Amino acid sequence: MHLKRYRRATLKDALRAVREELGPDALVLSTREVTATGVRGLMGGREIELTAAAERPMVPDTRHSDPEPVIAARRSRSDRAIDQITARLEAAGLPTDLAREIAKSHPVTRRRGADTDSIKETLARELSAIVAGDEPYAPIEVFVGPPGVGKTTTIAKIAAQERARRGQRLALLGADGFRVGAIEQLRLYADILGAQFSAARTPDEFARALDQTAHPLLVDTAGRSPSDDVAKEMFRALGTRTNVRTHLVIPATTSARSAERLFERFADARPTRVVLTRLDEADTIGPLVNVLLARQVPLSFFGTGQNVPVDLHRVTAPVLADWLMGEMVQGAVA
Repeated sequence: MHLKRYRRATLKDALRAVREELGPDALVLSTREVTATGVRGLMGGREIELTAAAERPMVPDTRHSDPEPVIAARRSRSDRAIDQITARLEAAGLPTDLAREIAKSHPVTRRRGADTDSIKETLARELSAIVAGDEPYAPIEVFVGPPGVGKTTTIAKIAAQERARRGQRLALLGADGFRVGAIEQLRLYADILGAQFSAARTPDEFARALDQTAHPLLVDTAGRSPSDDVAKEMFRALGTRTNVRTHLVIPATTSARSAERLFERFADARPTRVVLTRLDEADTIGPLVNVLLARQVPLSFFGTGQNVPVDLHRVTAPVLADWLMGEMVQGAVA
C-alpha cells in the first residue's frame, strides 16, 4: 500500500489530484483543514490536507512542487543503474568507454537491478555488427595468420562439422609449404573425412588448384606475411577473384595492440572475417571486441580447444554475448 499526502486550496482540488495520480480506486484515509504554506499562511490562509492510499506505485506530482528535485532523483537513480551495468561489463573485460556506451543503450525500464539475461540481450544487439552469423560458405574460404595460431585445426574442424551435420564434403587446399608437416597434416584430415584434397607449394600450383578443386574450398596458407615474395604471388592470385572470403586467425589471448599489428601485417590479404582461437585459454575477449568494432570486421568462428570437430562454434550475436558474460558455449554450433 502506497500513501500520499496532498495539500490543495479546496477539497475538490485535492480529490482531483488523487484521481489523476493514484487512479479512481485510491482510498481517502483522512482530510483536515490546515494553515496554508508560504505567504498565504502568514496572512491567515487555510487549505485542505488529504491523505490517500493506492495499491500501485505512485507517479510523482510535479505540477504543484519544484520539479528539480524529482528530475535530479530520477537522473541519480538512472546514473547509478548505468554505473552498475557498466561495472558488470567492465568485469567481463570490456574497456570502460565501450562498457559505458553499451550500458547507456540498455532499456531504461530494465536498468535497475538488470539481470544477466537482459544485459546479454543488449550486448547481442549492440555487437551484432561484428558477428558473421550462420552465413553460407563462399566458393573459396581462405585462412591467414601467423604460424601456430590454429589455421589448420580450424579448417579441419569446419570440414568435419559439415561432414557430420550436413553430409557436405568441403574441399581442402594446403598451401603452407613452409611449415614441416603442415600439408601432410591437412591431407590426413582430408583422408579421414573423405574430402577432396590438393596441395600447392608454388604460386602456379596455387592458381591451378583454385581453378581445379571443388567448391566450397577451404585454403590453409603459410604463416607468413603477404609481403613475403611467395605469399605475395599467392595473394595476388586471390585478389583477381570475386568469390573469395578471407579469415584472419587470431588467438583470443592476443592483446588489443598485438591484434592491431596482425591486422597491419596481413592487410594485403584483405581479411573480411576474424577467427578467434584458444578461447579456452583466454580470461576475456573484451579488448579484442573493441578492435573489431573499430575495424568493422565480423567474427566468423570461435575455436575453444584442440578437439576436432567439437571445439568450434559459429559466432552469432547470442554466442558472443555468452562468451563475454562468462557463460561458455556448450556443444559446437555449425
